[in-house]
Amino acid sequence: MPQLTRHPAWTSLQEQIAPALETPIKSLFSDPDRFDKYSLKVQNILLDISRNPINDGVMNLLLQLVREAGIEQWRERMFEGDIINSTEQRAVLHTALRNRSGTPVLVRGKDVMPVIDHELKRIRVFVNAVRKGRWRGHSGKRITDVVNIGIGGSDLGPRMVTQALKPYADDTLRVHFVSNMDGVEIANVLRELNPERVLFVVASKTFTTSETITNAETARNWLMASSFDRRAVAKHFVAVSSNVEAVKAFGIAPENIFQMWDWVGGRFSLWSAIGLPIALYLGFRQFEELLQGAHDMDLHFRNAPLERNAPIWMALTTLWNSTFLGRSSQAILPYDWPLQKFSAYLQQAEMESNGKSVDRDGNPVPYSTGSIIWGQLGIDGQHAFYQYLHQSNTIVPADFIGSIESSTPVQGHHEKLMANFFAQTEALMAGISADDVRRDLTAKGMAADEIERLIPHKVHRGNRPTNTLLLDRLDPRTLGALIALYEHKIFILGVIWDICSFDQWGVELGKTLAKNILPELQSGEIKPDHDDSTRNLMQYFVEKRRQLHSEG
Repeated sequence: MPQLTRHPAWTSLQEQIAPALETPIKSLFSDPDRFDKYSLKVQNILLDISRNPINDGVMNLLLQLVREAGIEQWRERMFEGDIINSTEQRAVLHTALRNRSGTPVLVRGKDVMPVIDHELKRIRVFVNAVRKGRWRGHSGKRITDVVNIGIGGSDLGPRMVTQALKPYADDTLRVHFVSNMDGVEIANVLRELNPERVLFVVASKTFTTSETITNAETARNWLMASSFDRRAVAKHFVAVSSNVEAVKAFGIAPENIFQMWDWVGGRFSLWSAIGLPIALYLGFRQFEELLQGAHDMDLHFRNAPLERNAPIWMALTTLWNSTFLGRSSQAILPYDWPLQKFSAYLQQAEMESNGKSVDRDGNPVPYSTGSIIWGQLGIDGQHAFYQYLHQSNTIVPADFIGSIESSTPVQGHHEKLMANFFAQTEALMAGISADDVRRDLTAKGMAADEIERLIPHKVHRGNRPTNTLLLDRLDPRTLGALIALYEHKIFILGVIWDICSFDQWGVELGKTLAKNILPELQSGEIKPDHDDSTRNLMQYFVEKRRQLHSEG
């Protein structure tokens, strides 16, 4: 497949860069129909992209480009189970995990829906048994706490969703997460728990991930130190993995192993048994609502025309702002407290997927792929980094996410929150001119010379692009749709950029080197084949640690 720069629409879009940079976004609203043209409602989500530097001509060219890249064909290949993860020779079927239609999905000629449905039934039975007290710990006591041990997609997805849907949970179970190899995290979690009432979920596809296995072994040792025998592991540990033998060797009973498949990447896996903590915390019915919302978005992405397709729109605004206009950073700004982990979740989903520098054939690409994803809750961000968003020389496109109804209404709060939500996007686009500053300060009685001194500091140039995603309310079905919307955006961008979005070789190098370095730190014998900086830092670490231990 030819690279992006070889498509006819590429050249035409290059010619539109200068006009886009010179035209204030605010002036585009001289078209009275602009909001209607550039907003749409799908699955209880209103998406507005009208405050981007896009006119009808640019949008038509972007749609032409995505068609030239073959998005419609690639979309069908993904949904139908073709091998589109080319470097690992795998299908990409997170969509099959939430397929509620009953239609077959074939991988190498075999329908995978029966095994997915079978695993969902196992999850439902297990979740109901734990939540209703039929599954008990080794001493016969009811489970009250679930600890998920995983990292990356095995942690970020369940952690984000359980936080986001906390208002829909009851008090049946508490859920905790451990991901970091720093022992402080697991020590803090375990300190508050009763070992007779804890269920550990160890999530690792290979069951060899260093961070996860280190934490799982620490949890097992903690359990064994509480006067349990080794048989207790079978009643306090379950696993989500494809390495059955390694899980059994750990002490987990085979019937307590939930399946993972190689055609699901970790960062897209919360819809599978990786979502077991979600189902345990919320109940299986709410987990099914999450799946249904994602499936609804899948249907929209697959069936809606490209001209009115929400994931397509999201991808094209990022493509235009990043690849063409050179804005490599994107902020994710939820004005909904339960979504406080959402930007971190999307950071992995997008940056691990599209942070690439070669195309599918291994050739260097002559353009930037992926965006630097960052952000936090909107109101908190206003008092942290919004100064940068409004007045720095770097323009950062931003997604603003809010809800019409709060999931936890408190009188007088939500309207004030949303007043800030609407004000910030308006201010980022419109800014405030020198004349407006002068009029405002004059009306306040400030002296003319002081006004002129302050004007350069108070001017906001505006013209900062934003997308607005306005949810009816943040419930399980809407959250499922929202996550799927961003997943499809990532996929579309990968197709346009001609890169493989579903491998992550960049994660492996540092981990491989760490395995080689660990024995040196343990023995204190640092090898000479490291670079000078690494060798001296490691030597300092070993010597200083010995000194601190002797002093202690």
